Amino acid sequence: MTKKNKSAIQRRLIPTYIFLIIVSFISVFPLYWMISAATNTSTDVSRGRIIPGSYFMENFKNLTAQQPLWRALGNSFFYAILTTVICLLICSIAGYGFEVYHDKAKDRLFSVLLLAMMVPQVATMVPLFKMFSKAGLLNTAVGFILPIISTPFMIMMFRQNARSFPIDIIEAARIDGLSEVRIFLQMFIPTMKSTYAAAAVITFMNAWNSYLWPKVIMTDNKAMTMPMLIANLITGYVTDYGMLMCGVLFCSIPTMVVFFVLQKQFAEGITGAVK
Repeated sequence: MTKKNKSAIQRRLIPTYIFLIIVSFISVFPLYWMISAATNTSTDVSRGRIIPGSYFMENFKNLTAQQPLWRALGNSFFYAILTTVICLLICSIAGYGFEVYHDKAKDRLFSVLLLAMMVPQVATMVPLFKMFSKAGLLNTAVGFILPIISTPFMIMMFRQNARSFPIDIIEAARIDGLSEVRIFLQMFIPTMKSTYAAAAVITFMNAWNSYLWPKVIMTDNKAMTMPMLIANLITGYVTDYGMLMCGVLFCSIPTMVVFFVLQKQFAEGITGAVK
């Protein structure tokens, strides 16, 4: 390819580059505005100031003085990590079982399971609250994680990715005398690491950002999570937007870190890559 042809192709790509730059700016601007607002006073935020200020420490001090920030962060980390670990274990076992040991009866059961995805969460909120209240599970970790440790979407995701897992390896392992549990733990899990990473990102984010169910089941302020803390900052006659954005920043950092650390594995897991 001559230099003339290369320059012609580059000129044709200029509008594409300009469009991508504009879209990238629009996507990143809310994050920038959140960080900038966390460093300004409420008055500056209301006036639309987008330049970072020097009021971050004051907003942080006001936040920790008015709300139990560290307790809410600890609760959110505990609930989110516990939910992620248990959900990955249960959903991966279910997806593995549906695919490796599938038959017509299991396929019909899986179809019924997928129908549960069409039921909105609010439709089951009242019955679940009554059940958990009678069982004495209010303000407990079990009450928080039990409704979300197994979701039809996660089971479907593991089943779809399990289809790319070589069946010949399972048969060879059985001939060598490996038990079904060892096949799952020593062969399936290491092979499907990208799928586990993608599922971990989705589950962690859902558990961390969960608000409605924790608000219903967690009636004690000691069990407050970060989304509940953010909601408390909005209540009242006057909202301190600088302090609010400071709380939102602390609430957003863990999910951003988890995504950026596992973004490569997340992309591979979503596309069904097996290594």
